[in-house]
Amino acid sequence: MFENALNFTLVALLIGFIGVLIVIAVRIVPEYKRLVIFRLGRSIGAQGPGLIFLIPFVDRAIAVDLREDYFDVPPQTCITADNASVSIDFLVYDKVIDPVRSVLEVEDFTGAARGLAITTLRAVVGAMDLDDVLSKRDEINQVLHEKLDQVTDRWGIRIMAVEIREVVPPRAIEEAMTRQMAAERNRRAMVAEADGKREAAIAVATGDKQAAILKAEGSREAKVLEAEGQRQASILEAEGFSLALDKIHDVAKGVDSKTLTLQYLEALKNLGEGASTKFIIPTELINLAKPLSDFAKDAHSE
Repeated sequence: MFENALNFTLVALLIGFIGVLIVIAVRIVPEYKRLVIFRLGRSIGAQGPGLIFLIPFVDRAIAVDLREDYFDVPPQTCITADNASVSIDFLVYDKVIDPVRSVLEVEDFTGAARGLAITTLRAVVGAMDLDDVLSKRDEINQVLHEKLDQVTDRWGIRIMAVEIREVVPPRAIEEAMTRQMAAERNRRAMVAEADGKREAAIAVATGDKQAAILKAEGSREAKVLEAEGQRQASILEAEGFSLALDKIHDVAKGVDSKTLTLQYLEALKNLGEGASTKFIIPTELINLAKPLSDFAKDAHSE
């Protein structure tokens, strides 16, 4: 009975030991990680992703994350080339490109990169004036990116980007900048108002000019039309008078001396019926009466 219990215990221990060995020996590595394997203290490279088998008590594995990561550099007080102090904080984005070197070459690449970023920032800002530091953030980001990447490349780390979050100048300079910005906004407002007034005056003057031109053209066209109408009326009147003379001439051709004599007598009759006691007879009427006297003489002789 005792032997059976002892055998059962030994089997259970053996199974448990084998299970522990399996747990230690088998690793499942995700796609975004690699295992740097050390066998008896010597690196044999990186393995993964997938199912990885390790020799228990012989192999030791260190997991390395290949995803892009970032670290925050706290606000740093830097002195510019013109002896102005500014506080700058920024973010650094990095990524492991060589898992083996990231383990072998540096103990804590994040801490090392942070310290390198701080010293590089102070060197870059110290070579620039305050105005350039405030206005050329992209240039500072680019310089920091290049300088950090040159150093971290030997660690198997690549700097993906450097982004300055905030640049805080001294309070006195900040107040002066605020006043300057207010003055600049006022200047722009005055310039915009002056431009608006100038554009409005130009528009009004252009409108008045166009109105005057149109008015002058309308007056000229009206005068031309009026003159043309008068000319046409004069032509029509002259043509009517000419036609009337032609008609009178045609009718006068058929009038004989007897008709004129009868008209002469009718005129004398009208004169005699009037209330006037004095008559002025034109010489032309006397000449017209001569044929009448000749006609009377001829009648008497017969």
